Amino acid sequence: MRRWMFTGLFSCLAALPFASAQDSQQMKYAAAATSKFVTMPGVPPCMTLSVQEGDPAKTAVVVLAKFRPGCSVPWHWHTANERLLIVSGTAKGEMKGEAKTVSLKPGDYVFMPAKGIHQFTAETNVELFLLSDGAFDIHYVDASGGEISSDVALKPKTAVTKPQ
Repeated sequence: MRRWMFTGLFSCLAALPFASAQDSQQMKYAAAATSKFVTMPGVPPCMTLSVQEGDPAKTAVVVLAKFRPGCSVPWHWHTANERLLIVSGTAKGEMKGEAKTVSLKPGDYVFMPAKGIHQFTAETNVELFLLSDGAFDIHYVDASGGEISSDVALKPKTAVTKPQ
């Protein structure tokens, strides 16, 4: 279901320079300074993405992502394996079933297996490379592990005020 939501946007993203070049016999180069970052439906608006290689709706992909401080991608999973390479900033990553939260800093690498439920929170401005083994999708889950819509998962949390 979510794959269809991303297909239109990712088709546009895939048209960016170097994103659709698939000739493995040629060097590929994508300058971070000239990468075009966009927001994407179904992910937090505090996160922007720039496809560096591949077609996220169809194939393995390399994406350069930016997160603002406090940006959180709540509990979710992907159909394909996902790898993160932290370029700048600090964040925390959590995987369901793991005892501890991982503190992430520049140079760190994280592997999340396909369908592994995890979440990510940027503590500062974060820039990272996201590598997916296949087409990119995102499936949010509630506390019991049941799938929920992105609208529910990304709904802003309202502050509870105490009566005076």
